[in-house]
Amino acid sequence: MAREIVLDTETTGLDPRQGHRLIEVAAVELADLMPTGRHFHCYINPERDIDPDAERIHGLSLAFLSDKPTFAEPHVAEALLAFIGEAPIIAHNAAFDRGFLNHELDRAGMVLLPESRWIDSLAIAQKIYPGAYNSLDALCKRFKISLADRAKHGALVDAQLLAGVYLELRGGREARLDLTQTTEKSAGGALTTTSHGPRLRPLTPRLTNAEREAHARFIAAELRGKSLWPTHD
Repeated sequence: MAREIVLDTETTGLDPRQGHRLIEVAAVELADLMPTGRHFHCYINPERDIDPDAERIHGLSLAFLSDKPTFAEPHVAEALLAFIGEAPIIAHNAAFDRGFLNHELDRAGMVLLPESRWIDSLAIAQKIYPGAYNSLDALCKRFKISLADRAKHGALVDAQLLAGVYLELRGGREARLDLTQTTEKSAGGALTTTSHGPRLRPLTPRLTNAEREAHARFIAAELRGKSLWPTHD
Protein backbone atom coordinates (compact mmCIF):
# COMPACT_ATOMS: atom_id res chain seq x y z
CA MET A 1 0.00 0.00 0.00
CA ALA A 2 1.37 3.41 -1.04
CA ARG A 3 0.60 5.68 1.91
CA GLU A 4 0.81 9.50 1.77
CA ILE A 5 -0.12 12.24 4.24
CA VAL A 6 -1.69 15.57 3.23
CA LEU A 7 -0.89 18.22 5.85
CA ASP A 8 -1.96 21.79 6.59
CA THR A 9 -1.29 24.25 9.41
CA GLU A 10 -2.57 27.54 10.77
CA THR A 11 -0.22 29.90 12.60
CA THR A 12 0.03 33.12 14.60
CA GLY A 13 1.90 34.84 11.75
CA LEU A 14 4.16 34.32 8.78
CA ASP A 15 7.64 33.53 10.12
CA PRO A 16 8.67 31.14 12.90
CA ARG A 17 12.07 32.89 13.05
CA GLN A 18 10.21 35.91 14.41
CA GLY A 19 8.68 33.84 17.16
CA HIS A 20 5.43 32.88 15.44
CA ARG A 21 3.91 29.54 16.41
CA LEU A 22 1.55 26.82 15.23
CA ILE A 23 -2.04 27.06 16.42
CA GLU A 24 -3.65 24.27 14.38
CA VAL A 25 -2.39 21.23 12.50
CA ALA A 26 -4.24 18.60 10.49
CA ALA A 27 -3.13 15.57 8.48
CA VAL A 28 -5.25 13.45 6.11
CA GLU A 29 -4.28 9.93 5.08
CA LEU A 30 -4.21 8.69 1.47
CA ALA A 31 -3.59 5.07 0.47
CA ASP A 32 -3.00 4.17 -3.17
CA LEU A 33 -4.24 7.65 -4.17
CA MET A 34 -7.51 7.20 -2.28
CA PRO A 35 -8.63 8.97 0.93
CA THR A 36 -8.96 6.44 3.73
CA GLY A 37 -11.08 8.61 6.02
CA ARG A 38 -8.37 8.63 8.73
CA HIS A 39 -7.05 11.99 9.89
CA PHE A 40 -5.22 13.77 12.71
CA HIS A 41 -6.37 17.20 13.92
CA CYS A 42 -5.44 19.37 16.88
CA TYR A 43 -5.71 22.98 18.06
CA ILE A 44 -2.62 24.26 19.88
CA ASN A 45 -2.03 26.95 22.50
CA PRO A 46 0.71 29.16 20.97
CA GLU A 47 1.58 30.84 24.27
CA ARG A 48 1.79 34.20 22.47
CA ASP A 49 -0.40 36.78 20.75
CA ILE A 50 -1.86 36.18 17.30
CA ASP A 51 -1.29 38.77 14.57
CA PRO A 52 -4.59 40.48 13.62
CA ASP A 53 -4.04 39.76 9.91
CA ALA A 54 -3.57 36.05 10.64
CA GLU A 55 -6.64 35.94 12.87
CA ARG A 56 -8.76 37.49 10.12
CA ILE A 57 -7.75 34.62 7.82
CA HIS A 58 -8.36 31.65 10.14
CA GLY A 59 -10.66 33.15 12.77
CA LEU A 60 -8.81 31.53 15.70
CA SER A 61 -8.39 33.75 18.75
CA LEU A 62 -6.06 33.44 21.71
CA ALA A 63 -9.13 33.24 23.97
CA PHE A 64 -10.30 30.14 22.07
CA LEU A 65 -6.83 28.56 22.17
CA SER A 66 -5.95 29.39 25.78
CA ASP A 67 -7.16 26.04 27.17
CA LYS A 68 -5.73 23.93 24.31
CA PRO A 69 -2.58 21.80 24.71
CA THR A 70 0.87 23.07 23.76
CA PHE A 71 2.65 21.44 20.83
CA ALA A 72 5.23 19.68 23.01
CA GLU A 73 2.61 17.68 24.89
CA PRO A 74 2.76 13.97 23.90
CA HIS A 75 -0.81 13.79 22.58
CA VAL A 76 0.11 16.52 20.09
CA ALA A 77 3.74 16.19 18.91
CA GLU A 78 4.20 12.45 19.43
CA ALA A 79 0.70 11.62 18.21
CA LEU A 80 1.20 13.69 15.05
CA LEU A 81 4.54 12.04 14.23
CA ALA A 82 3.03 8.62 14.90
CA PHE A 83 0.18 9.37 12.48
CA ILE A 84 2.58 10.61 9.78
CA GLY A 85 4.89 7.64 10.23
CA GLU A 86 7.31 7.16 7.33
CA ALA A 87 4.89 8.45 4.67
CA PRO A 88 5.69 11.32 2.30
CA ILE A 89 4.07 14.60 3.37
CA ILE A 90 2.11 16.71 0.88
CA ALA A 91 1.56 20.41 1.56
CA HIS A 92 0.67 23.47 -0.53
CA ASN A 93 3.70 25.77 -0.42
CA ALA A 94 5.39 23.05 1.64
CA ALA A 95 8.29 25.26 2.81
CA PHE A 96 5.85 27.27 4.95
CA ASP A 97 4.31 24.27 6.76
CA ARG A 98 7.68 22.51 7.01
CA GLY A 99 9.30 25.58 8.54
CA PHE A 100 6.66 25.94 11.24
CA LEU A 101 6.40 22.22 12.00
CA ASN A 102 10.16 21.78 12.26
CA HIS A 103 10.40 24.91 14.42
CA GLU A 104 7.95 23.35 16.87
CA LEU A 105 9.70 19.97 16.74
CA ASP A 106 13.03 21.66 17.44
CA ARG A 107 11.58 23.54 20.42
CA ALA A 108 10.27 20.21 21.74
CA GLY A 109 13.67 18.54 21.30
CA MET A 110 12.35 16.13 18.67
CA VAL A 111 13.69 14.91 15.32
CA LEU A 112 12.93 17.24 12.41
CA LEU A 113 11.16 16.18 9.21
CA PRO A 114 13.70 16.59 6.36
CA GLU A 115 12.87 18.40 3.14
CA SER A 116 13.20 15.12 1.20
CA ARG A 117 10.06 13.85 2.93
CA TRP A 118 7.90 16.67 1.55
CA ILE A 119 5.96 17.01 -1.71
CA ASP A 120 4.96 20.56 -2.66
CA SER A 121 1.57 20.54 -4.42
CA LEU A 122 2.03 24.22 -5.32
CA ALA A 123 5.21 23.39 -7.26
CA ILE A 124 3.38 20.56 -9.05
CA ALA A 125 0.54 22.92 -10.01
CA GLN A 126 2.98 25.57 -11.25
CA LYS A 127 4.58 23.03 -13.59
CA ILE A 128 1.21 21.90 -14.96
CA TYR A 129 -0.33 25.40 -15.15
CA PRO A 130 2.60 27.82 -15.60
CA GLY A 131 1.63 31.44 -15.21
CA ALA A 132 -1.80 30.59 -13.75
CA TYR A 133 -3.04 31.47 -10.27
CA ASN A 134 -2.40 28.27 -8.31
CA SER A 135 -3.65 29.02 -4.81
CA LEU A 136 -5.64 26.27 -3.09
CA ASP A 137 -8.85 28.21 -3.74
CA ALA A 138 -8.02 28.66 -7.44
CA LEU A 139 -7.21 24.97 -7.88
CA CYS A 140 -10.41 23.91 -6.12
CA LYS A 141 -12.38 26.08 -8.55
CA ARG A 142 -10.43 24.71 -11.51
CA PHE A 143 -11.17 21.12 -10.47
CA LYS A 144 -14.76 21.90 -9.39
CA ILE A 145 -14.07 20.93 -5.76
CA SER A 146 -16.72 22.51 -3.55
CA LEU A 147 -15.67 25.26 -1.14
CA ALA A 148 -19.11 25.38 0.49
CA ASP A 149 -17.86 24.13 3.88
CA ARG A 150 -15.03 26.66 4.05
CA ALA A 151 -16.11 29.93 5.68
CA LYS A 152 -12.52 30.65 6.81
CA HIS A 153 -9.18 28.90 6.48
CA GLY A 154 -8.93 25.88 8.78
CA ALA A 155 -6.23 23.22 8.86
CA LEU A 156 -8.56 20.20 8.65
CA VAL A 157 -10.88 21.48 5.93
CA ASP A 158 -7.90 22.80 3.95
CA ALA A 159 -6.08 19.46 4.25
CA GLN A 160 -9.20 17.68 2.99
CA LEU A 161 -9.53 20.13 0.08
CA LEU A 162 -5.83 19.77 -0.71
CA ALA A 163 -6.18 15.99 -0.77
CA GLY A 164 -8.77 16.36 -3.54
CA VAL A 165 -6.59 18.85 -5.41
CA TYR A 166 -3.51 16.63 -5.10
CA LEU A 167 -5.38 13.64 -6.51
CA GLU A 168 -6.45 15.76 -9.49
CA LEU A 169 -2.89 16.97 -10.01
CA ARG A 170 -1.78 13.33 -10.02
CA GLY A 171 -4.23 12.57 -12.83
CA GLY A 172 -7.65 12.50 -11.20
CA ARG A 173 -9.63 9.28 -11.37
CA GLU A 174 -7.34 7.83 -14.04
CA ALA A 175 -4.44 7.88 -11.56
CA ARG A 176 -6.10 5.00 -9.70
CA LEU A 177 -5.49 2.69 -12.67
CA ASP A 178 -2.23 0.85 -13.25
CA LEU A 179 -1.13 2.07 -16.69
CA THR A 180 2.25 0.38 -16.74
CA GLN A 181 3.03 -1.92 -19.64
CA THR A 182 3.14 -5.65 -19.00
CA THR A 183 4.63 -8.33 -21.25
CA GLU A 184 3.59 -12.00 -21.15
CA LYS A 185 4.81 -15.06 -23.04
CA SER A 186 2.19 -17.38 -24.50
CA ALA A 187 2.45 -21.17 -24.64
CA GLY A 188 3.76 -20.87 -28.21
CA GLY A 189 6.53 -18.50 -27.15
CA ALA A 190 5.00 -15.30 -28.55
CA LEU A 191 5.30 -12.10 -26.50
CA THR A 192 2.12 -10.13 -25.84
CA THR A 193 2.29 -6.56 -24.48
CA THR A 194 -0.67 -4.81 -22.89
CA SER A 195 -0.83 -1.10 -22.09
CA HIS A 196 -2.32 -1.44 -18.62
CA GLY A 197 -2.45 -3.81 -15.70
CA PRO A 198 -5.19 -4.70 -13.25
CA ARG A 199 -6.96 -2.11 -11.16
CA LEU A 200 -5.70 -1.56 -7.64
CA ARG A 201 -9.25 -2.23 -6.49
CA PRO A 202 -11.26 -4.32 -9.01
CA LEU A 203 -14.72 -3.03 -9.80
CA THR A 204 -17.65 -4.92 -8.31
CA PRO A 205 -19.56 -6.84 -11.06
CA ARG A 206 -22.76 -4.99 -11.91
CA LEU A 207 -24.46 -7.63 -14.08
CA THR A 208 -26.92 -9.97 -12.43
CA ASN A 209 -27.13 -13.67 -13.31
CA ALA A 210 -30.48 -13.02 -15.01
CA GLU A 211 -28.89 -10.33 -17.20
CA ARG A 212 -26.03 -12.66 -18.15
CA GLU A 213 -28.50 -15.41 -19.10
CA ALA A 214 -30.59 -12.95 -21.15
CA HIS A 215 -27.45 -11.78 -22.98
CA ALA A 216 -26.44 -15.38 -23.72
CA ARG A 217 -29.91 -16.12 -25.16
CA PHE A 218 -29.68 -12.99 -27.33
CA ILE A 219 -26.27 -14.02 -28.71
CA ALA A 220 -27.48 -17.55 -29.43
CA ALA A 221 -30.68 -16.35 -31.15
CA GLU A 222 -29.34 -13.40 -33.14
CA LEU A 223 -25.86 -14.62 -34.09
CA ARG A 224 -26.76 -18.32 -34.36
CA GLY A 225 -23.56 -19.54 -32.79
CA LYS A 226 -21.26 -17.35 -34.93
CA SER A 227 -20.20 -15.04 -32.09
CA LEU A 228 -16.44 -14.77 -31.50
CA TRP A 229 -16.85 -13.84 -27.81
CA PRO A 230 -17.33 -17.38 -26.44
CA THR A 231 -13.93 -18.34 -27.94
CA HIS A 232 -12.14 -15.89 -25.61
CA ASP A 233 -11.78 -16.29 -21.85
